[in-house]
Amino acid sequence: MQINITGHHVDVTDALRTYVTEKLEKLKRHFDHVTNVHVILTLEKQSQKAEATVHCSGTDLFAQHDSEDMYASIDGLVDKLDRQIVKHKEKISDHNRKSGGVKNMPAAEA
Repeated sequence: MQINITGHHVDVTDALRTYVTEKLEKLKRHFDHVTNVHVILTLEKQSQKAEATVHCSGTDLFAQHDSEDMYASIDGLVDKLDRQIVKHKEKISDHNRKSGGVKNMPAAEA
């Protein structure tokens, strides 16, 4: 998984970089096919925003989170991405099971 971290009006320090990297490792536990993550950390007047685009097999996922603390924004961002990845993984795995096959047909039709 390749991680790109960009800062707008924020110096991306080594501490921020390692924090983001450690938190994004959580995404790999749920879904192995994450190829690229682009994280943008932005400092606005009173809010600090973290947003990310995750490129994984089949789709691109986007999430953002605003907070007064950058670390809290990163935590909220990773939680949102984690939920989206779990949902995407369920869609992929349940895709072939929903419409039914020979096993799901009523006994009269089989």
